[in-house]
Amino acid sequence: MFPKHFRTARAILRPVSEEDALPFFEGHAQDADVTRYLTWRPHSTLQDTRDYVRACVHSQSSCTYAITDPVEGAVMGVFELRNAGATKLEFGYALARPHWGRGIMTDVLTSVADWALSQPSIWRIGAYVDLENTGSIRVMEKAGFESEGVLRRWLIHPNISEHPRDCAVFAKTRQSQNAPADDTGANVYHRRLTIA
Repeated sequence: MFPKHFRTARAILRPVSEEDALPFFEGHAQDADVTRYLTWRPHSTLQDTRDYVRACVHSQSSCTYAITDPVEGAVMGVFELRNAGATKLEFGYALARPHWGRGIMTDVLTSVADWALSQPSIWRIGAYVDLENTGSIRVMEKAGFESEGVLRRWLIHPNISEHPRDCAVFAKTRQSQNAPADDTGANVYHRRLTIA
């Protein structure tokens, strides 16, 4: 059900391949700042990243994309889109530090959410974020996601604590899009998104 590519103003997302292990490892997977709020520890060896990429390639319930520069093709990060039930999707992402603060993740997340909510069967796309992860919270807010509250002791972020931490729930739904629906219930969007 997932598209092969997403093309946005600032990035191209393509399915991850095993050749991405080295740029992932060098770019973000071993970086303690990038992985601080993720559910896994920084990779200590390239083999750790190879194992991760292999698992992504063979996943049946998610699609993991390499976030690449639209001009040079260099890998900038990773974006995972996951089935979370018959009518909803979840996501996660990591972006290498040199690309922080450039609006890349906001652009990517807005485009993916627009695609998701244009699918007749998808009514919701969302994610959980550690309450201290202000960078990701800002990204989601700028992409039009709304906070739905706090889940206490929800996720373990092992780079901060061995205990479950409080997380905010952010989501975008068809109802929050404020766009008219057609006969199939799919929203009509004014934003253009090129999907290959």
